[in-house]
Amino acid sequence: MNYFITAIGTDSGKTLASAIICEALGADYWKPVQCGLPRDMDTVRHLITNTASIFYPERYLLETPASPHAAAKIEGISIELDSFKLPSTKNILIIEGAGGCLVPLNDQNFMIDLVEIFRAEVIVVSNHYLGSINHTLLTIEALKRRNCAIRGLIFNGEPNPATEQIILSHTKLKCLLRMKKEPEINNEVVKQYASAIKANWHE
Repeated sequence: MNYFITAIGTDSGKTLASAIICEALGADYWKPVQCGLPRDMDTVRHLITNTASIFYPERYLLETPASPHAAAKIEGISIELDSFKLPSTKNILIIEGAGGCLVPLNDQNFMIDLVEIFRAEVIVVSNHYLGSINHTLLTIEALKRRNCAIRGLIFNGEPNPATEQIILSHTKLKCLLRMKKEPEINNEVVKQYASAIKANWHE
């Protein structure tokens, strides 16, 4: 099974969520498009402690911290949809997207197109801020419009019951995990969250 980690925007907590799920499931990790350094793959590798996970190199490694289509143009690269091939693994694969679902890869294609190509089940990270309800519901609506399977939601930030309730009520999706603002993100924090999401994974 492949799981695609997306979010309602940039810096929403996708990389931390990816590390937690890799730790919980002993899954492999792949970020097809990396824009800007340091590499998220290195962050995930540093945060997990299991010895099962394998890390696959990016298809496009771009140094410019911008949307993929803009970074690629700056660096003289053309991102082609048919150039993406899933890593060959029999393990669970966690695929981390760049930004949100409608981040452009080029002038025609978006990150959501990779979800369809990979036939991955989606996990949406929703971080709490003013406007996050709208952004979360729009993200889920876009995924459902394309008939993308959605595993559930991860909420990131200080608990906001009113926000979470309205999102869960309208989407009928499951909350897989709540991540709080941690003073430090380290192996122990990741292991604690991994235990929590593992308990919810098959409920």
